[in-house]
Amino acid sequence: MSMKRIKSALISVYYKDGLDILIHTLAKQSVKFYSTGGTQAYIESLGYPVIPVEEITSYPSILGGRVKTLHPKVFGGILARRENAEDVEQLKKYDIPEIDLVVVDLYPFEETVKNYTSLFEEGIACEVIEKIDIGGISLIRAAAKNFNDTLVISQKDQYAKLVKVLEENDGETALEHRKEFAKKAFEVSSHYDTLIHRYFSSNDPYDVFKESYGKGEALRYGENPHQKGFFYGKIDEVFDVLNGKQISYNNLVDIDAAVHLIKEFSGPTFTILKHTNACGVATKKTLVDAWHAALAADPVSAFGGVLITNTKLDKTTAEEIDKLFFEVLIAPDFENDALEILKKKKNRILLKQKLFDFPSKQFKSLLNGVIAQDADVDSISSSGAGVTVVTKISPTSRQLHDLLFANKIAKHLKSNTIVLAKDEQMLGMGCGQTSRVDALQQAIQKAKSFGFDLTGAVMASDAFFPFPDCVEIAGKAGVQAVIQPGGSIKDQDSIDYCNANQISMVVTGIRHFKH
Repeated sequence: MSMKRIKSALISVYYKDGLDILIHTLAKQSVKFYSTGGTQAYIESLGYPVIPVEEITSYPSILGGRVKTLHPKVFGGILARRENAEDVEQLKKYDIPEIDLVVVDLYPFEETVKNYTSLFEEGIACEVIEKIDIGGISLIRAAAKNFNDTLVISQKDQYAKLVKVLEENDGETALEHRKEFAKKAFEVSSHYDTLIHRYFSSNDPYDVFKESYGKGEALRYGENPHQKGFFYGKIDEVFDVLNGKQISYNNLVDIDAAVHLIKEFSGPTFTILKHTNACGVATKKTLVDAWHAALAADPVSAFGGVLITNTKLDKTTAEEIDKLFFEVLIAPDFENDALEILKKKKNRILLKQKLFDFPSKQFKSLLNGVIAQDADVDSISSSGAGVTVVTKISPTSRQLHDLLFANKIAKHLKSNTIVLAKDEQMLGMGCGQTSRVDALQQAIQKAKSFGFDLTGAVMASDAFFPFPDCVEIAGKAGVQAVIQPGGSIKDQDSIDYCNANQISMVVTGIRHFKH
């Protein structure tokens, strides 16, 4: 197993929490300590002798601490191949001590960047730049490269793991241990460098594609049971998981769609999603009314869906929701009585959503590469500022309110899509269709099948109408106002039909294709 005893350790860490347990373990095994600055003082405060790195290099820490360990006598001791006679001879010749263990916790670059919104301002940039670790990252890479002889600890959360290995093996490590820690070290260094690159590319984020999300969490499976699935992210930064089974791959996809949709609304709103598409949306004065209105739009599709609200969930609403089988429920908060009701079914996933920053960039893999784009954050204001009335008659204030409501939903449905709404309730939608006429006919059929009267309803489209057929079909079904992006060379044909049939139309100038 190529067991090797740790006789010496170079330790240089930013955060000292948790380090004491490792130091005590190493000291029991008579490990010789080398260190610098604050780490040296910390080890000495525990009562153990430390050899300063300056004693090896014959150079003090210089340039305000930028250069401490960057020296051949340090890196020679880390990189020397113990079974290579020439390497061993050079260690003797230049009086270089062997270093069997390197323990590093890097400067907190990521944490520092998170504290600022404007990163290149004078003063701020200096603080950020000084958190780019040079010596530490070099020590990590050197020790990881020489894993055959040297073990590397590259993060503080690995201290306990090393303690366990040493206690189980009487101060020795196997090649498999050193290789595993080396793999983690290159993961840490790669992630660290990616974050630094992101900082320098903040004004040109599409120069090259580099992303890093840390260790992935294995999911039960991917989109289907025969596919492996992983989540690379930190779910606890977005939600408190209050109940339920493990969140699945498909759950995560639906949850992502849900949180993006609900942030469009301000009043008490409930949304029901199935396969990332909203099958019910309503905003009402009370949450329970919003729930009933959202469910009424398509109670069939709602079965097994993902539910989300922007309002604290109360007991009355929970009692009504409890009547439906669903996979996931998301809310900004829950009343205790509501939680007690909903937790009775152990597999229900209940998530309390936290405030978090939505990514400004989206990407997906395809062909032999990746495509990336800005997130679609453009929306029309709740006052309707930015829309242009293009017909002879203008929508009433109630109609304009419903048009903006429907347009928010259309933005988050698969193209081609049409949304029909009235009184801030989605009545029907058609999505993912190969023609806009098919999407409209699907929306009308859905609305009628669930008993809605479309007289006075409004229609939203995610893209322009190349022909007047959609406004004609919608008008005959009872629609009296339309919102669409505009931009077709045949816009006037649809406008003319609306003018001839007392239908108002507004255009937004913003297309919301969603493929």
